[in-house]
Amino acid sequence: MFEYPKYKKVLFCTDFSECADHAFWYAFGVAKRDEGFFHILHVNDNMASQSYVEGKVEAAYPELAESIRETARKELENELQERYAGKIKIESVPFEIVIKEGQPYHEIIRFAREKNVDIIVIGTRGKTAMKHAFLGSVAEMTTRLSAIPVFSIPCGEKNWPDIMY
Repeated sequence: MFEYPKYKKVLFCTDFSECADHAFWYAFGVAKRDEGFFHILHVNDNMASQSYVEGKVEAAYPELAESIRETARKELENELQERYAGKIKIESVPFEIVIKEGQPYHEIIRFAREKNVDIIVIGTRGKTAMKHAFLGSVAEMTTRLSAIPVFSIPCGEKNWPDIMY
């Protein structure tokens, strides 16, 4: 008989979209049910033009660039705290909030490997629908590249497409 695995390290990935907010409850439920550790990860996508400008500012004004980066990081942490941590009863599930920079699916996979997580939970659609048409979704790429289970959660209510089988 198949024994259901326990997910002791759950990685929840968010881009602050409505779909990610919906996926949060699945991830939190798994971590709580299995008495696991709950990682909340946001990856700040570095676009090429943004990296170029940051490089120029960094070269000319290193202290200013670091100050801007630190301010942005604190704002993201506050957003994550307000959005998710307030919903978690501290005594029920231990958690951490982590912010990374880079290509989202690369950073998700790297973080999962480093922390030896048991499952990744991610919403199927994020904020960048147009980007998906050209590059594929973060959820899709994460699922393709991951060596561990990825629980991808569709947004909102069950709206079945009108397809004839």
